[in-house]
Amino acid sequence: MNPLAVLMPGFEGTTLPGWVEEHLREGMAGVCLFATNVDSPAQLRELTGAIYAANPHAIVAIDEEGGDVTRLYQAVGSPFPGNAILGRLDDEALTEAVGAHVGQELAAVGVGMTFAPDADVNSTALNPVIGVRSFSADPDVASRHTAAWVRGVEATGVASCAKHFPGHGSTVQDSHHSLPRIDVDTATLDRRELPPFAAAIAAGGRAIMSSHIMVPALDDNMPATFSRAILRGVLRERMGFTGVVVSDALDMAGASAGRGIPAAAAAALHGGCDLLCIGTANTEGQMRDIAATIADAVAAGGLDHEEVSATQRRVADLGRELADARGTSLDRGGFTPGQVPGVTPEAVVRAFAVSERAHALLAEARPRALIRIETEASMAVGPSPWGPFASSGVDTALTVTPESDLSRVAAAVPEGSLAVVIGRDNHRHGLARPVVNAVSVGHDVVTVDMGWPDPDAGLADIATFGASRIAGEALLDLLGW
Repeated sequence: MNPLAVLMPGFEGTTLPGWVEEHLREGMAGVCLFATNVDSPAQLRELTGAIYAANPHAIVAIDEEGGDVTRLYQAVGSPFPGNAILGRLDDEALTEAVGAHVGQELAAVGVGMTFAPDADVNSTALNPVIGVRSFSADPDVASRHTAAWVRGVEATGVASCAKHFPGHGSTVQDSHHSLPRIDVDTATLDRRELPPFAAAIAAGGRAIMSSHIMVPALDDNMPATFSRAILRGVLRERMGFTGVVVSDALDMAGASAGRGIPAAAAAALHGGCDLLCIGTANTEGQMRDIAATIADAVAAGGLDHEEVSATQRRVADLGRELADARGTSLDRGGFTPGQVPGVTPEAVVRAFAVSERAHALLAEARPRALIRIETEASMAVGPSPWGPFASSGVDTALTVTPESDLSRVAAAVPEGSLAVVIGRDNHRHGLARPVVNAVSVGHDVVTVDMGWPDPDAGLADIATFGASRIAGEALLDLLGW
């Protein structure tokens, strides 16, 4: 067995490093690309070409969710609305069209798999990492739109990878930094978390991504990524999934804290993962250590040789399928990058929740003063222009950070203007309410939440349910900017 045949590392830079090329020639399964690997479509096409020259059956994957989490458009902001907006519009044909368009854009640059859609049911507004990446807090809506997105992308020859099994939507921790826990019974899991994944499987999804979370109702000892009860018992045996199980990145704290990445890789294979996403800025030394740990575990009997062989066959089969698809999909035209028919600011604004008070204030003919609350984005989203601030020509009156003097912020708002305070997940950050309180002393204020709002927090006169560039354009139209 070749331990490299289950590994998918990341790397830095826009050209293929020599060590990655060497490992691909030795049979490494593939690579995961991130924003630091993307400069332009032409550059990305050249990079993927170099990958396939080293290994024609390599699986090249990327996190392109078509919304706040984007890699193709991370430098400029996403032209796609995002899952929560699509779920609120509840037009399955439109969701399928977005999935197909994402697939076409990825196929055009040689990417074979997208780590999407996010199939999590976002059942709490306190979730720090899912939020607007979810189609809905309603399992039925999330299931229908997960299936539609999967149908769309799979029709282009690009493989979908629904995530994060068995469901990351009800957590209040981020598995990038800790090990979240879902304390619900199996009946709740069956009713809420699992249906979107069943829908992805039924729609022909070829991959499912595991999550680094504890689900004691299914396994009180191991996180899902390492759990035979969850991946082999629930996903494969009970739900009938026969495709490729991809681990979430093993450099995340929820996977490797306290054990290291090589041990996490062996544990993930034992649990039931097939393709191991290692992380971002990986190194040749890491890959050698991981491969050696896997080989030693097989030799010592800690990993069953037949199970690992079956894992490698599933990965190899997917690599061959994607290689076959590239022959027909790579040069497929008939679409304009960044423009999905039916996805317009006029359509997107229909997904917004706008209070009567906001409607009344926006009906008044007076200047708007935009106040941007800048908080750190989650690691999944990363640094990227967001909302109206991704559009050229938007002159923001103020950008507020935790270090800002709020008395100066309030004094800088022009007299007689309507102050529009815009943030993401306002209720989860301690900055929004003090800003609103300070500014509202002398001005009328409309608060905008471009994340997943808490309806009880009173910090979302307008809720956009997404901060992609097109959501920002729709917001500017609503504001009369």
